[in-house]
Amino acid sequence: MTTQPLTHFNADGHAHMVDVGNKATTTRLAITEGFIALKPDTFTLIAQGGHKKGDVLGIARIAGIMASKQTANLIPLCHPLALTHVELDFTLDSTQPCIRCQATVKTTAQTGVEMEALIATQVALLTIYDMCKAVDRGMIIYGVRLLEKSGGQSGHWLAC
Repeated sequence: MTTQPLTHFNADGHAHMVDVGNKATTTRLAITEGFIALKPDTFTLIAQGGHKKGDVLGIARIAGIMASKQTANLIPLCHPLALTHVELDFTLDSTQPCIRCQATVKTTAQTGVEMEALIATQVALLTIYDMCKAVDRGMIIYGVRLLEKSGGQSGHWLAC
């Protein structure tokens, strides 16, 4: 197994923004997922659209999209990117009960969009928590991860 050097540190060990100026501009894609576990009553409230604050998943979707566009302001060494597509999908599982959030982010750039997709997923799940915390403070956000990325020098990657 070959260990790759951490790209956000220079030869002197100081943090720096990676120079992507000489990298090819390619279509980049990242897909992430994450989950939030809820009490059955909270799950039902969201699933039936009965929350007094409104459409929980609709608001979480908008929050995730907005957050993805702010990634460079949140992660110090991320490059600001012009995103061409951001999509968040929610899957409700009453057997757990939990909600799965999947974010898909695309751009044409010199660097990838993994961080933008991860931020979108996290903020969408945090928004669900924020909107429902009055009725369920025990919600658990878990399993946030990269599922797939494509584009760039390293090519296509798919989680196992």
